[in-house]
Amino acid sequence: MTESYGNKETSITLNKEGSDTYTKISYPVRYGVYSEIKTRDAVLHFNLNHEIVRAVGRTRQWIHPNEWLKRTRGDDWVYYSNGGYTGVFEATGEYYLPNLQYPTNAIIGGKPFKEPAVKDLTEAWHQRLIEIRESVNGVPSQVGRFLDQACAITPETLGQRAQQLFEISGGRVTVMPPDARHVDYDIIPLTISQGCLYKCRFCRIKTDHPFALKTREEITQQILALKKLYNKDRSNYNSLFLGEHDALAAGRELIVFAAEQSLALLGLDRANLGGSNLFLFGSVDSLLDTDPGLFDQLNRLFSNTYINIGLESADQETLDKLGKPITVAKVEEAFETIQAINHRYPNIEITCNFIMDESLPKGHYPSFLRLVRENFPHAKSKGTVYLSPLTINRPSREMVFEFNRLKCLSRLPTFLYIIQRL
Repeated sequence: MTESYGNKETSITLNKEGSDTYTKISYPVRYGVYSEIKTRDAVLHFNLNHEIVRAVGRTRQWIHPNEWLKRTRGDDWVYYSNGGYTGVFEATGEYYLPNLQYPTNAIIGGKPFKEPAVKDLTEAWHQRLIEIRESVNGVPSQVGRFLDQACAITPETLGQRAQQLFEISGGRVTVMPPDARHVDYDIIPLTISQGCLYKCRFCRIKTDHPFALKTREEITQQILALKKLYNKDRSNYNSLFLGEHDALAAGRELIVFAAEQSLALLGLDRANLGGSNLFLFGSVDSLLDTDPGLFDQLNRLFSNTYINIGLESADQETLDKLGKPITVAKVEEAFETIQAINHRYPNIEITCNFIMDESLPKGHYPSFLRLVRENFPHAKSKGTVYLSPLTINRPSREMVFEFNRLKCLSRLPTFLYIIQRL
């Protein structure tokens, strides 16, 4: 139930209803149900557990009124910049660019966290909240309880809750599927396998852990622990990420078990947001070995399923340089399989990744274009291709030009893959 309070300096609205549909649009949209505190110099948003989730500055020093900070479940702050709208949308498929506090492979973006107004809000939001609580008088009892509970959740508390999440999942989610952008990376992580089938030399993200499956009992215990941790705010999530790096290799039975248990116990299809979404990674071999019946079941279970496959290159010299232990023939077979599945299943999209770098063998980009251009007489709207720069934290004008060239030539939707953790 919505309840409000306001004076000349501060307005507070509890249980404010945002959009129930994730939307690609060029102005800020808030999703689910949240509470808002608005003062002359800032706006603070809190989830249903009274944890801060967004912040916007309202002073002249704030970079842009339509840009904001978001705090993730992993307790990172992400600054969303518009970046000129059109350029960002062409590059990422989204109207706002996530700027991160940690090293990533982004080749576009600025350094908003060095701005005093941004730094002040990320570091001093809790002190501001305490000052707001002390300054308001005669508030309705429900508003007073909300302020007390929000003040009790300190930055240290939020850090501890992030660690709880990592412990439940068996470690931090070091990379989310690029398709998670469709739900603003608001996903619940469930680990059904650890490690990956390959140990590619170029990869900076995947672990050295040998590939291993979780048991059904371990998966169920994870789901119950996640249900408790997400608590009331669970109703603001309709999306599940099955981890780690090659959940597709877990096989049909375990994937379907984890999906059905999550839908039943977490209520993903009964959230404040419409529909339900599933995200997972796969590899060339796990895709080619998958029981086709899995796709039939996932197509029925979820409104949308996104499976991201790392192809990396269709040039053997490049694959060998990357230390990826597969052949071009398998890459090409996997690419054909992706197109067939995307054509057959309306609720499933399989996307794929290729790498970008200035030092790659000369056959890499021509082989890439043979797949994404020469195979298609016309442009297609499904089967997104992501180009992932190998360099970390090194913006490059030349790389941006190369990306734009490849995007223009590709007949599949083509975007940059910005590596983002949970």
